[in-house]
Amino acid sequence: MRYKRVAAVAAAATLALGLAACGGDDEGTGAGSKDFAAGSTMERLNKAQKIKIGTKFDQPGFGQKGLSGKPEGFDVEVAKLIVKELGIPEDKIEYVETPSKVREDVIVNGTVDLVAATYTINDKRKERIAFAGPYYEAGQNIMVRKDEAAITGPDSFKDGTKKVCSVTGSTPAEEIKKYVKDVATQLVLFDTYDKCRDALKGKQVDAVTTDNVILLGYIAKDEASFKMAGDNFTKEPYGIGVKKEDTDFRNFINDTLDKAFQDGSWKKAWDDTAGKFGATLGDAPTINRY
Repeated sequence: MRYKRVAAVAAAATLALGLAACGGDDEGTGAGSKDFAAGSTMERLNKAQKIKIGTKFDQPGFGQKGLSGKPEGFDVEVAKLIVKELGIPEDKIEYVETPSKVREDVIVNGTVDLVAATYTINDKRKERIAFAGPYYEAGQNIMVRKDEAAITGPDSFKDGTKKVCSVTGSTPAEEIKKYVKDVATQLVLFDTYDKCRDALKGKQVDAVTTDNVILLGYIAKDEASFKMAGDNFTKEPYGIGVKKEDTDFRNFINDTLDKAFQDGSWKKAWDDTAGKFGATLGDAPTINRY
């Protein structure tokens, strides 16, 4: 009888270990093998158990390098939702710094697998790459020094006396050209918004223009130096950039975003990042499944 009891206990322990092994890495991480269509980008990434993501390292609330040495923000958290659905652990993400001017290049050249980098969806960019989303709609605005009274909106640049800074290759840089009197002397371009912020603080320029949520991030970190000037004057739908021909991957990301809109993970990603700066999330945008 004692032998039978020992055998039964051993069998139960073996079964428990077997079940635990089956649960494995999938528990709470979304990592592990998943069933994707043969030959798809999803299958390739899942089998490799690693992914390269292009994002920005200088955008407060969206993609800024933190104390961990990795970028943190809403773009990063949205990308992590996609990575989870791919069954890849977060620690297998390689982040590639992707300034505005190279976003299409890193997608076309295969340097990264996707780009989440305050990436406004527009027709010109669609000539080279494809977008999933949008997952957020921002609006262009203007940041000035705290003591600035003469700049109240984009029309303030029409007299030709004020300099405004933006980033090379960005939508805001193109949009503000409609308002400046002399592009050559008034529009100052850098490769990152951090440099624009520093130029504004150092009085080399009179304003910085980009999307409102980015500017709110800078203001939240230095309210004594900066403020907003006027209201948003554009609509900027943010999307996830992928290769133009990769319709299956784009559809997969769109499905993932739809799921995130409904299960609360999208809102949580916002509340934990850019939402802390006072920007409004609003309703979930309608996915453009072109």
